[in-house]
Amino acid sequence: MTDTPYVVSVGYLSEHLDDPQVVIVDCRFALSDPEQGRRQYQVSHIPNAHYLDLNKDLSSPVERHGGRHPLPEANQLAQKLAAIGIHFQQTLVVAYDDSRFAFASRLWWLLRYLGHDKVALLDGGWSAWQAAGYPVTDALPPLGTGNFVPQVRSDINAVKTRQGLSGVVLVDSRERDRYLGQREPIDPIAGHIPGAVNYPWQDVTDAQGYLRSNLEQKQRWVDLDRATEILVYCGSGVTACVNLFSLELAGIHSAKLYAGSWSDWCSYL
Repeated sequence: MTDTPYVVSVGYLSEHLDDPQVVIVDCRFALSDPEQGRRQYQVSHIPNAHYLDLNKDLSSPVERHGGRHPLPEANQLAQKLAAIGIHFQQTLVVAYDDSRFAFASRLWWLLRYLGHDKVALLDGGWSAWQAAGYPVTDALPPLGTGNFVPQVRSDINAVKTRQGLSGVVLVDSRERDRYLGQREPIDPIAGHIPGAVNYPWQDVTDAQGYLRSNLEQKQRWVDLDRATEILVYCGSGVTACVNLFSLELAGIHSAKLYAGSWSDWCSYL
């Protein structure tokens, strides 16, 4: 894989561990055990990596509506980003997880949503770093003194106002059986939003978590070439970000996240 503005290799990151213009963020997480990622980070992580938690940092508290992972308040997240040394529109942020981009892509999307485009995902994630034999540590990096003033970009969260309009495509990013309503392990109601098409997020990478080629990403979305607007959702607005990352690689730059996703939609049923 060639290093790009969107994704970098473990070799690239190993050469930039001490680069003051690079901030590394560990995003490991497990929906089934919300403290697992933090425990893993405390035991071992990439040197100089900071940890951001899906529930505590990359989401806001759950309410009746809004889904299981509502978007964090912009200024609160900006303070956390500054505290780990990120300078708005200057620092390159490299995010990784051990879940085929499932959680690192949430940070990727959030940074871009806040106006910071200098963010890349680590190809292969934590597993690739370990497999390459690069150093790991349990030492916590010092907090930084960044300056992050968010410039929130407009985004769509009201799918009901767009659903069914000509040229608007609604993409469900969950596994096929969840889309079909055959299985629903998390939310109280199974099924999908009427009219949605299914593009499982796991297809963006291979089984080892390495990104598929840009050509494959483009071929994956070829049936949506004529869409005038693409709205992407999953269970709670997390793994949908993997599909948004894929769309960006495919040259489709205007796709939007339905942040509340199915967990928000079904809360009104």
